[in-house]
This record gives sequence, C-alpha cells and structure tokens, in this order.
Amino acid sequence: MPPAVGGGPAGSEPRPRRGRAGVEGARAVGPDVGAEPAARSPKRPARGSRCTEAAGRWTLLTLVTLLSFATRFHRLDEPRHICWDETHFGKMGSYYINRTFFFDVHPPLGKMLIGLAGYLSGYDGTFLFQKPGDKYEHHNYMGMRGFCAFLGSLLVPFAYLTVLELSKSFPAALLTAALLTFDTGCLTLSQYILLDPILMFFIMAAMLSMVKYNSCANRPFSAPWWFWLSLTGINLAGALGVKFVGLFIILQVGWNTISDLWHLFGDLSLSVVTVGKHLTARILCLIALPLTLYTATYAIHFMVLNKSGPGDGFFSSAFQARLSGNNLHNASIPEHLAYGSVITVKNLRMAIGYLHSHRHLYPEGIGARQQQVTTYLHKDYNNLWIIKKHNTNADPLDPSIPVEFVRHGDIVRLEHKETSRNLHSHYHEAPLTRKHYQVTGYGINGTGDSNDFWRIEVINRKFGNRIKVLRSRIRLIHLVTGCVLGSSGKVLPKWGWEQLEVTCTPYLKETLNSIWNVEDHINPKLPNISLDVLQPTFPEILLESHMVMIRGNNGLKPKDNEFTSKPWHWPINYQGLRFSGINDTDFRVYLLGNPVIWWLNLLSIALYLLLGSIIAVAVQRGTHLPAEVEGLSQVLLQGGGQLLLGWMLHYFPFFLMGRILYFHHYFPAMLFSSMLTGILWDTLLRLCAWSLASSFLARGVYMVGILSLLLGTAYSFYLFHPLAYGMVGPLAQDPGSPMAGLRWLESWDF
Repeated sequence: MPPAVGGGPAGSEPRPRRGRAGVEGARAVGPDVGAEPAARSPKRPARGSRCTEAAGRWTLLTLVTLLSFATRFHRLDEPRHICWDETHFGKMGSYYINRTFFFDVHPPLGKMLIGLAGYLSGYDGTFLFQKPGDKYEHHNYMGMRGFCAFLGSLLVPFAYLTVLELSKSFPAALLTAALLTFDTGCLTLSQYILLDPILMFFIMAAMLSMVKYNSCANRPFSAPWWFWLSLTGINLAGALGVKFVGLFIILQVGWNTISDLWHLFGDLSLSVVTVGKHLTARILCLIALPLTLYTATYAIHFMVLNKSGPGDGFFSSAFQARLSGNNLHNASIPEHLAYGSVITVKNLRMAIGYLHSHRHLYPEGIGARQQQVTTYLHKDYNNLWIIKKHNTNADPLDPSIPVEFVRHGDIVRLEHKETSRNLHSHYHEAPLTRKHYQVTGYGINGTGDSNDFWRIEVINRKFGNRIKVLRSRIRLIHLVTGCVLGSSGKVLPKWGWEQLEVTCTPYLKETLNSIWNVEDHINPKLPNISLDVLQPTFPEILLESHMVMIRGNNGLKPKDNEFTSKPWHWPINYQGLRFSGINDTDFRVYLLGNPVIWWLNLLSIALYLLLGSIIAVAVQRGTHLPAEVEGLSQVLLQGGGQLLLGWMLHYFPFFLMGRILYFHHYFPAMLFSSMLTGILWDTLLRLCAWSLASSFLARGVYMVGILSLLLGTAYSFYLFHPLAYGMVGPLAQDPGSPMAGLRWLESWDF
C-alpha cells in the first residue's frame, strides 16, 4: 500500500488522544496509514529530526506572519484623508487625548486603545475629524492606523495556529492563512482607524486560547492549562470591551466550557472535589476575571474623560455634575424652583435629553402648523424656558415683587426664552405616535391661550411642597386635555432636524418618558447651594452608562436615503461599502470581500453540512470506518464543528436585530468560515488521496489540490487588490476601466 500523504507531524500514527481538541496525528491519510497499527510501534523521532521539525514549524509561522504584515502595512498612509468611520473613531481617540467626555453606543476599550496609540505616536488630538475626505495634512495619523493594522495582521497567524491545533495539519493551517491574507475585505478593514480589527483581534485571540486550553485537557491545573484558560478570559473581556457583539465569542466559549464540565462530571474516575476544582477554575478565569477587567476599562474611561464634552446631554444631571467644565460641576444654584426662574427641563429616560424648541414650524399636514417642540441631547440655548404663573404677565424678577416658589400642584406656563412662545398642546395628533397629542410652541411674547397651562406634579409628594432642582421628579399635566408631557423617543424626520419627538400622552401611567427634572436654574433673587452632594457612585455611573448605550444601540435605525445592507447579502458578497471616493478623479477604496474566497467559503459551509451529516449518521448507525477515515472524521466533526458554531453565533443573531446594519458586521463570522474552509478542503483532499491505490498518485492529487487552492487565492488577490489599495480613473461601469471585467455583480459599485 502507498505511504501516507504529507501534512501531519513527521512519523505520526493514528492514536487516541485524551482531551477534546480532536484526534492528534489523524491527518496522515495514505491508504496504508493505520494498516496493522497494532503490529507497528512508532519509533521516537531522533533529536535532530525533532529539531528540524520544530524549525520548520517556526519558519512557516514566521513566513505566514511576515506576509500578513506586509500586505496590511503596504501603502498604509494612503489615502491621506479621512475614510468612512475614521470620522467617528479617530475623533473619539482625540477625545481621550483631550480628556473630553463623549458618548458612543460601543464600550470604551477600542476607542481608548486608539487614543493611546495616537498619543504614544505623537498625535496631539487637535485634528477635528469632521467628515470623510478631510485631509490629515500635518497631523500624525499613522500611529492610529498602524496600531489597527498591527492587530489586523495578527489575525492571520492566530487563525493559522487555531486551525493547526484543531486539525494537526500544516496544509490546512496554511490554506486558512492564505484565505485571510489574500482577502481584500479583511485587508481593507485592517488599514484604517476602526474598531473592527481590534474586535476581531480579541475574538481570534479568545478562540486560539480556548483551543489551546482544550489541548491541555490531559494536563489539568498545569501551568500551560492555567495560562491558556486565563488568557481566554482576558480576551473575552477585550472582545466585549470593544463592542457588545463580543458577547458571541463569550457564548461560544461558554458552550465549550459547559460541554467540557459535563464530560468531566460524567467521568466516574474523577472525584467530586476534582470536578469542583474544575468548576471553580472556570468561574475564576472565565467569569470573575473578564468581569473584573471589563469593569476596570470603565473605571479608566471615566477617570480619563473628566472634562465636559458633547456626550454630557445623554446622561443624568448627577452624572454631569462630575465633569469639569459642565455648568453643574462644582456649581451653586438655587435649591428650590421659583417663578421667573430660567430653567432647563431634562427627561429622566436615558438618552432622551432636554425639552427643546426652535423657530422652525411643523410642516404642512403635520398637526397644527406651529413651532416645533422636541427633545435634544446636547446643551443649547434653545433648551431654556422661563417658568411663569398661568394667570399673570407680571415679571417675577421685578425687585418689588416678593419671591414665590413653585409648589406641587401649581398651574404654570413655560415660556421659551429664545422665541417667547409658550409650551402648548391641543387635540391634534402627534407627528409620529398615534393617539398622542401634538406639542407645540404657541403665542406671541408669552401671550397665548388656555392650552398653554400645565399642572406641575412632584412624584410621590403632597400638595404644597416646594420643587427641588435636580432632585424632584416632576410631571407636567396639560390642564385642558388632561394629557401628560413626555417624549416617545422616536427620531423625527429631517424637517425635525432628527431630534426626538415630544408628545402629550393621554395615558397617565407613570413611565420615565413622562418624568422630568429641572437641571439648570437661574434666578438672581435666590440663594445658591452646592451640587457636590449629587456626585454619583461608580456602580451608579456604570449602570447608567450601560443603560444609555443600550438605548443608543436600539435607536440606531436606518435614516432616509442612508446606505445599509441586510444579513443575507453578506455571505454572498452581494454589495460592498464605499470607504473613499465617488468619482473617477477621487482615490477610491471599496470594502468588498475577495469573491473567489468568499464564494469558496460559502460552498465550503454547504459541503461541510452535507459531509458532516453523512459522517454523523454513519457513526450513529455503527458503521465501521477505516482507522484513517475515522481520524479524519473526528477532526472534521470536532474541529470543524467548533468553527461552524463560531460562524453561526457571529452571523445569525444579526437577523434578529432591529438596528441599522452594515456589511462590515459580517467579518468576524467570515474569519470562522475561512478556518472551516481550510479544514474542510484539507480533509476532502486527504480522503480523495486515501481512496487511490497508488501512493505516488495519492500524493500528487493531494499536493496539486492544495497548491491549486493556494495559487488560486493568490491570483484572485492580484486581480482584486486595487479595491483595498486604492483605484484612480474610470469607474468599473466604464468599459475602459481596468476594473470593468472584474465587476461580476451589478450590485458592486466600484
């Protein structure tokens, strides 16, 4: 019989292996491998042979890593202007350098690392990052791009090592590395100031750490076992600390851990104490350690960002009081609300903002054509209102008029300071929320009608009590209609400047949408008190920040004419995403996966499901498989199953999300599909080689198959690399464009 086809460790024989990472040595696939296994005792490789093998392993890993870095760092400085979401994350890096507080829907770790990279590389945080296309000029942006490219470059060796650990096959690992190295999409995402390379770095690092500690299952509580288990927890904290979708890799590690513990629990050779030790180790390393690190990132985040900034309005008044430069920081304001006071009124629901009006009117057909009233998240002069008595126009700030405090149950009128129009409601329907009433600004110089009157109520207080600034939770009940002033949280169209809808709801149930507090308070006739007593504790800040982020994520809905994509578009590479440039004179960068690689991945998933199902049914039915086929089957089912689970966890949840989605959300799943492709085609080629009688022919089929896949992916990269490195000249729709023949789908817009 012919000898084994190469790829496994030298001198390897199929042999059972304790642990859950697969069958070590099962990659030798020649038809004679495993023939008379009991009759042959594999010889221990000579010391020189082991050294040569180790040198070969390190050499191959080094070459893979160098090629990855070379492709990611090539032309990293181009284009020399802002591309796509660099607008957001570069700006947020600047905020960290300037210690300016901001709000984002993602956890802080990724932006903190970008800011740190910029700071260490000499960037001073002065570039404005206003819009895509703005030139960086003399500003040092290469440190931030270089940091993201560095982490993006490590994805390839991480995937290589993960597949090598799962399959024990160098060709499978090498094929995986080629798929990721030569993918134009992964390359593009790695070259810009974005969260995606940082997120994918932690996801892949967590996956590699997990399979490494699985491989140490026969040496529990050893130093390597503790190292990889702890490193898995650290990487889980990193993934979740960059984006909430890091939860998907946590679910995968969690499933692996539960399965592992279940097998240990069923091992009757282990004592209950030993099983308890295993459980405790995983609780410490995979729950306590990640939570501690995740919480620590927020502690650093709040410690660094201690200056008032554009994110203030998303948070409560008590939170804002801790920010230097905020008008509530170390402030002294009158404690009790009085008539004539100039105030801002803030909604207590997270990320709703301040009661706001401006001179723009509701458009024709949207209720009464009167002045718009909205909520606005940022500090603004249009947030200022004057609280007045409902039945007099006398100036309460007149020195001859004594101070009169506003009390629970009073009938008041709120006059908008900038436009002198009163807060008003009537029976017209609200712009977006059915069965709610419209709220407008009405009147001239404070003179309106009875629809301007509101009864002010303090939650859980009796009539007559004074209203405290910041601390009293109040409702405003419209006197004529009986409705309650609130905000639906819905984003108004462009005619409403994409601010949030204010309505008067006839449903009197107490919800945070209809509860407000008085924040700013200006009244020269009243004494001031210090606001230091309102400083929140760290747990309160942590909880509030997560509530605001969740609220912000839920509010990310597609806007009119905004480019989005659907999850079913992603695996088929249906449509890319323009990073830079729109015409033939611009430097154009287009995020699109290498179609040869992406469609091969899609085919591989289908083939894996078919082949895996056949093997699983055969094994379940007790079919006797040859030793070499059984070894390959175990690798395919166990190692491939881990990767298929990773792909599913990082892809299918997006179908359940109501928020706006983009093409780049698929790339973590693409990493898993590429690793699965490497294992699947290596296994298929080994099975084909095993079925041939001639050892020379078997080796030839296997080598030609692997080389064809490697050369095919490299050549496809040669064709499509301008998508990542930049194009200038005619668009692909123009027959004269060098990219015209590569526009294989009409939906590709490069």
